[in-house]
Amino acid sequence: MSRSFLFVPADSERKLEKAGGAGADALILDLEDAVAAEARPKARKLAAEYLQGRDDAWVRINPIDTDASEKDLEAVMTAAPAGIVLPKPRSAADALTLSGRLDRLEAAQGIEQGSTRIMALCTEHPEALFTLYSYKDASDRLYGLSWGAEDLAAAVGASANRDEDGNWLPQFEMARSLCLFAAAAAEVAAIDTVYTDFRNRDGLLRYAANARRDGFSGMLAIHPDQVETINSAFEPTAEELERAALIIRLFDENPGAGTVGLDGKMIDQPHLVQARRLLQHKESK
Repeated sequence: MSRSFLFVPADSERKLEKAGGAGADALILDLEDAVAAEARPKARKLAAEYLQGRDDAWVRINPIDTDASEKDLEAVMTAAPAGIVLPKPRSAADALTLSGRLDRLEAAQGIEQGSTRIMALCTEHPEALFTLYSYKDASDRLYGLSWGAEDLAAAVGASANRDEDGNWLPQFEMARSLCLFAAAAAEVAAIDTVYTDFRNRDGLLRYAANARRDGFSGMLAIHPDQVETINSAFEPTAEELERAALIIRLFDENPGAGTVGLDGKMIDQPHLVQARRLLQHKESK
């Protein structure tokens, strides 16, 4: 499970080169918001070249209902990206449309069927907030759900999405929570959105630590300097791993028990589920 996904404008050779050494678990080559329309032909070419021989690079295409998305996919699927980031879906139906196009392009390029994953940025349209349950059992390609506040703020006419202390305003915190719950319902990764104040390391560390606490398994990044902080925040500590192993051992030693005692507290099945998830996450790294 990846902790950090670093966005990189696909039209910049310099930024692509720098991103490769940033230590991110995955890169997202951006063909959408970070690239002007007139620069997209160049960006598609650079992205396809950059993808060659890599297994850690995704591509954010343009919205699936635009002509640009078809051109994006035709260009980058020649190089077998790890996955496609889908912006501005209105429901899982858009992810299914993307999946169908990937079926066709994988066959044409001799790529293993179903190997190209999908991450949906699932809250960028207001109506999308009412369709999040549609992602449950929608597609085997679905790797995860993430969310965004900028497009959502523009759509509802909000002049800001955070308060003066940098906290999400209630309506955007709700969108964040709904993304988390939708990902859990679909049994896919929940990836928290970007922290835009990229020079504020302390603020990023607090945000990323809270994201992990809340149940997100990773986070988007917009600058290479954010990657180390995000990776550190999402890495379980030795103490957490030791406690998780102890909880599992206690239940193994007491088969059939609904609860066990640990450090003067009762530990029950939800704690066991969390302990197993933590160790599985560590083993998958």
